[in-house]
Amino acid sequence: MDKRLLQILGFLVSSLGWTFVLCTMAMDYWRITQLGGQGGSFIIRVAWYWSNLWKDCFSDSTAVTNCRDFPVLWTVTFIQGVRGLLMCGLTLGFFGVVLCFLGMECTYIGGADKTKDKMLFAGVVFHVAGGE
Repeated sequence: MDKRLLQILGFLVSSLGWTFVLCTMAMDYWRITQLGGQGGSFIIRVAWYWSNLWKDCFSDSTAVTNCRDFPVLWTVTFIQGVRGLLMCGLTLGFFGVVLCFLGMECTYIGGADKTKDKMLFAGVVFHVAGGE
């Protein structure tokens, strides 16, 4: 396989992985639980508890939703740790995408071949460290 084609394919796959990680930051339903709704009563009330990386919410069968935002990143909960790790991974992945783009053989910016190889290797290290 040609070196340029392999670099372009690797760049597209790694950029797509970074995009998917970025999409997970915006998802609303990371954790969802149904409360109530058992049979045997004339009035069946169902409530949903759901949370994402930014807030906890509670919705009932009357469509009233109450949300509590997470005010700070350093609150000691599992969700906050995931949020911090995703932000670190996204930052490292962004630098990896930029360095890989500049270091590819088919781009004309970035300098000589030796410099481009170093930038490409640094971009790969950033992608691996970012978890994409």
